[in-house]
Amino acid sequence: MFHVILWQPEIPPNTGNIIRLCANTGATLSLVHPLGFALDEPRLRRAGLDYHEFARVQDYPDLDSCLAALGRPRTWAFSARAARHFGAAGFAPGDALLFGPETRGLPAEVLATLPEAQRLRLPMLAGNRSLNLSNAVAVAVYEAWRQQGYAGAAP
Repeated sequence: MFHVILWQPEIPPNTGNIIRLCANTGATLSLVHPLGFALDEPRLRRAGLDYHEFARVQDYPDLDSCLAALGRPRTWAFSARAARHFGAAGFAPGDALLFGPETRGLPAEVLATLPEAQRLRLPMLAGNRSLNLSNAVAVAVYEAWRQQGYAGAAP
C-alpha cells in the first residue's frame, strides 16, 4: 500500500485521526521527529480510538532515516505552495505521501529535495491558507487508493 509520512507533526488529535485512517486503508504511518507531543499522549490515543493495534506506526529521528527505512520510495510532498494539482499525480503502491506540520507546512529545504513534479497541492478556494492536516492526509490517501481500485477493500 502507501506510506504516510508526517514531518514534525504538532497536534496529537490530528495524528490520532491519521492513525485511524492508516489502519482502515492499509497505509503505514511514519512520524519524523521532533514531535509536538509524546507518543503516549492521551489525546493521540483517544483520537485513534482502538485502531492503534491495527496501524503500522514507526517514528524516526529525521526524514533521511525514515526514507532509508522505507526503501527510498517515490515521495510526493503535499504543500499549499506547490503548483501541481494532486489529481495530476499517478500514484503507485509503495509511494510515500509526505506532509508537514500543522502550523507551518513543509519547509522550502524539504520541498527542494524533491522534483517539482512530486510537489502537490490540494485545491482550495482563493484566499484560504490550508486544510486541517488529518483532512488533507485523508483526501490524498483516498485518491491514491482510488487509483489502485481500492485494492484490498472490503466489498
